[in-house]
Amino acid sequence: MTRYSAFALLLALAATTPALAQEFKSGDITIEKPWARATPKGADVGAGYFTIHNNGAAQDRLTGGTADFATVEVHEMKNEGGVMKMRQLKDGLNIPAHGTIQFSPGGYHLMFTHLKKPLTKGETVTATLTFEHASPVAVQFPVAGVGASAGGAMKGGAMKGGAMGGMKM
Repeated sequence: MTRYSAFALLLALAATTPALAQEFKSGDITIEKPWARATPKGADVGAGYFTIHNNGAAQDRLTGGTADFATVEVHEMKNEGGVMKMRQLKDGLNIPAHGTIQFSPGGYHLMFTHLKKPLTKGETVTATLTFEHASPVAVQFPVAGVGASAGGAMKGGAMKGGAMGGMKM
């Protein structure tokens, strides 16, 4: 096989292999770059992150989700008076028309509670996200390392200004 043939084969395989930056769609909703953080053995909770776009002319609401490996809840972390606080958004999260919301460590995230097994680096877990208007959408979350801060990238140090022991959900 010539060098050019091998290169062409690699390009063809790359075109047919799913990209790490996956997209999942339901109506006007697009979910990009989902990932989850690995959990230590015995952990009861994990977290999932992604970017969500509402390409429609009307607001929608992420109301929660389901998964066979855990309970799925929508959560928010924010700094209040120098203290990081986390709370469940029981009514869900509005996704504004033509808007984008980032789910990331230290902010909005999916909380996977009552884990049936640890989330392990290298595996992929699937959760179905539910919306007020859009149809449910199954999203695959590749699992990055325990200390990952962005889809597998590592970030050192504790969370500034927080009382969460350096843990970002």
